[in-house]
Amino acid sequence: MTEPVTQSPPARSSGGGWWATVREALRGSRHDYTSGPLGRAIVLLAIPMVAEMIMESLFAVWDVYWVGRVGPAAQATVGLTESLLTLIYTAAIGLSIGVTAMVARRIGEKNLEGAAEAAVQGIALGVIVAVVTGAIGVAFAPRLLALMGASPEVLTIGSTYARIMLGGNVVILLLFLINAVFRGAGDAAIAMRVLWLANSINILLGPCLILGLGPFPRLGVTGAAIATTIGRGTGVLYQLYRLWRGDARVSIRRAQLTLQPAVMRTMLRLSGTGTFQVLIGTASWIFLVRIISSFGTDAIAGYQIAIRIIVFALLPSWGLANAAATLVGQSLGAGRPERGERAVWLAGFYNMLCLGGVGALFVAFAGPITGVFTRDPSVAPIAAQCLSTISYGFLFYAWGM
Repeated sequence: MTEPVTQSPPARSSGGGWWATVREALRGSRHDYTSGPLGRAIVLLAIPMVAEMIMESLFAVWDVYWVGRVGPAAQATVGLTESLLTLIYTAAIGLSIGVTAMVARRIGEKNLEGAAEAAVQGIALGVIVAVVTGAIGVAFAPRLLALMGASPEVLTIGSTYARIMLGGNVVILLLFLINAVFRGAGDAAIAMRVLWLANSINILLGPCLILGLGPFPRLGVTGAAIATTIGRGTGVLYQLYRLWRGDARVSIRRAQLTLQPAVMRTMLRLSGTGTFQVLIGTASWIFLVRIISSFGTDAIAGYQIAIRIIVFALLPSWGLANAAATLVGQSLGAGRPERGERAVWLAGFYNMLCLGGVGALFVAFAGPITGVFTRDPSVAPIAAQCLSTISYGFLFYAWGM
């Protein structure tokens, strides 16, 4: 296998060096990722993907910070509901694997029509899954929270939050799936702008609705759900606009808006093993949250704070992993599997350096970091211990991604 360290440094380019590469990556370009220096291709894809995930990470910690102003029960509500939403995230990530693979393969083959068809079928699958899970979530949200070990106080303040988040899961699925289309096509800058738009609205609207700032009503933890759904919904509308506008690599036309069961079956087959892989992790996390809930609301709140901080570090690393996935798909479509293999090893090496450094900081400064989010003497030690313990595994997460 090719060693990643033998690749040329990604920071250099014919267009004026590192800053020119950064500007090109953030602006978006029509770069052919199936040829040319591999290090530069990874950087052009990874910069907007990492920037996209940084905004998602920022929202994750911002949200828990303001919910924390309401109290441990509100934090526990978010934690328990997030554990239920992981099943939806599993479906979204699993389907995204199939969508990215098919779109990237077609782009590598220079088959733009086939890429658009794959995008339409992926979106249709997402809507079908969202309708079924949304109906179940709205109908059984309080029972699901109780099943996860929610206390009576959490059930009182959190049932509406859970109903909104579970019932509005269509925006989660579509946000994942359509951004998977853009990433697979190599339009990482568009996917970045989508999440920056969605999460900017979340960040601005969240504290207003949670705490009742200015003319907004004080809705507590329910306000966090409303702000999140509005922000993500706005992002989905922008995604659909970019797909329909015709200036992206993948453009959808009216004639393509038909269901194609054969394409859907292929996509489900490609997504199946990936979905199962993600399901193993999420199912174990749900089981773990259920165990933690038996130790009380403080334990759930502390665990939730630590997990949000960990997600803050892990999501940008997924940006590098997504860059590798796009390069693999396009390289296979272009008949260059050896280039895809080199992309995986090189991206993994970069990821190990970045995430390993962050993990070392989290281990060293777990107490001060978690102290930003809570001063509760019963919650803070739990959050710090959780953060430092999980951070020891960051090097392995980096390669695993």
